[in-house]
Amino acid sequence: MSGHVQIPSGRPTAFEDRYRLYLDESGDHVFNYLEQPSHRYLCLLGCWFSNADYLVFHDRLEAFKKAHVPHHPDDPPVLHREDIINRRGHFTHLQDPAKAQAFDDALLVLLNEAEFRVVGVVIDKLELRQKYGEAAGHPYHLALGFLLQRYCGYLNHINRYGDVLAESRGGHEDQLLMDSYARVHAQGVWMTSPTHFQNALTSKQLKVKKKSTNIAGLQLADLLGHPLRQAILRDEGLLPEGLAPFAARLMPVLERKLNRHLYDGRVAGYGKVLFPK
Repeated sequence: MSGHVQIPSGRPTAFEDRYRLYLDESGDHVFNYLEQPSHRYLCLLGCWFSNADYLVFHDRLEAFKKAHVPHHPDDPPVLHREDIINRRGHFTHLQDPAKAQAFDDALLVLLNEAEFRVVGVVIDKLELRQKYGEAAGHPYHLALGFLLQRYCGYLNHINRYGDVLAESRGGHEDQLLMDSYARVHAQGVWMTSPTHFQNALTSKQLKVKKKSTNIAGLQLADLLGHPLRQAILRDEGLLPEGLAPFAARLMPVLERKLNRHLYDGRVAGYGKVLFPK
């Protein structure tokens, strides 16, 4: 059975008019070791582009890699936050402070000039379990529901269509996320009707690909997930320490990309979401 939906008339359908949301997670979805901050919070980050803006970003990201990450064309580097931080793989040359500084500076320029919107949804699994007990929703379903509400709200407001692509985490995790997507598409969520999602999304099924396929949007989501999670926790008084140096430089750039209320510009609840509060 095809995952594509019958698109109603009335919205532009040309390639350049469509959007794609790229997903990545920071943290895990299980209810274990919740007393440890590294396990307590799940962040699902989504960044979306129009196809036209995405083509520009893809080309500029490849040019950035060519300039700052030496590599053979047959083995293109994939930007992965953990590899960059630990200076491993393609990023061992960043052990040189001058090269690391040039890399960071150019990356911030690239992100500042890119045209995209971003939403970070943080699920406090400890608070969720304490508040709802066994009736607590699955963290993936909650996070994806909040994220799709905002993405589809944006698409419906501007009268456009889009789809969703997530990074593959492996068989079980992929299936959980795909099931959550299908459930939101078919049933709606939190007093938001299914038509809110069905009018905006071009597929009943979530697309899933490995980051190793060198997809620019998935690499961007990977880079932004942890810093935005930390910024949301800091805003809510849940992060005792400050942001890491690069994250502190990144956040002023991201603040301009955050999804906002379309009329009053509010970020809380639109670009930064914490549940439950």
